[in-house]
Amino acid sequence: MNGATRKFDAAGKVYLVGAGPGDPELLTLKGKRCIEEADVILYDELVNAELLAFARADCDLRYVGKRAGECCIEQRAIEAQMIRFARQVKKVVRLKGGDPFVFGRGGEEAQALRDAGVAFEIVPGISTAIAVPAYAGIPVTHRACASSVALVTGHDAANEKIKWAELARSVDTLVILMGLRNLRKITSALLTGGCDPARPAALIQSGTLAAQKTCVGSVATIAGLARAEKFRSPTIIVIGQVAAFARQLSWFHELHEDGASSFTNITAGRFRQLMNQELTN
Repeated sequence: MNGATRKFDAAGKVYLVGAGPGDPELLTLKGKRCIEEADVILYDELVNAELLAFARADCDLRYVGKRAGECCIEQRAIEAQMIRFARQVKKVVRLKGGDPFVFGRGGEEAQALRDAGVAFEIVPGISTAIAVPAYAGIPVTHRACASSVALVTGHDAANEKIKWAELARSVDTLVILMGLRNLRKITSALLTGGCDPARPAALIQSGTLAAQKTCVGSVATIAGLARAEKFRSPTIIVIGQVAAFARQLSWFHELHEDGASSFTNITAGRFRQLMNQELTN
């Protein structure tokens, strides 16, 4: 049946809402209104819990998050919950970190709702792929050095659909989400594909939150630095000349310089020192 003319069977409605990158003040006004009016909220791992305070006291809050390497709710089960609650004539918010259509499986969920005859709306959020680098002082495009940017999932570095060699040669800035566990594989693939080993690279952990942690190195060194500096998920990887701007424009770290936020600019000498420590441990 043509999706444009399909009649919806359910009286309820599902809102696929982007919660933004973490800082609760980066939630959109429409996203806030959806949370305030929801009967049920199905929320993800990376959603800031402060946002749930906007929900009504009688709202049914259900955690459906996924964490790499741990047992979690299957995607089909999440979709089934959305459909079931909507058919109970409820206003359902599916609250997702970042933007629901940027590596958030929002497209799959919208398809499932359409197939089930459930009405839905997409409420875009500020994507972590753009906001987190910005909070680290990294513009993903810059007229002087970056006129193209690619958003890449690093969840499965062996995925043949990701043409690392082509990306290394043709795109100015790579923003890699969910890639920390596979960082060494990713950088090896980029180097094999012809990427300059000295090309700047940055890691940003817990972006937009007070505990944000940033490290700047190069494609050749960044995987070792991630281990030496004990980076943990969620961490976003930025590769390209723009990554070097973090050394000049780290406004958020300066704002929180007396708090938990930290910035590390790794020099060649410091890198050798860290690697020597790692080898002797």
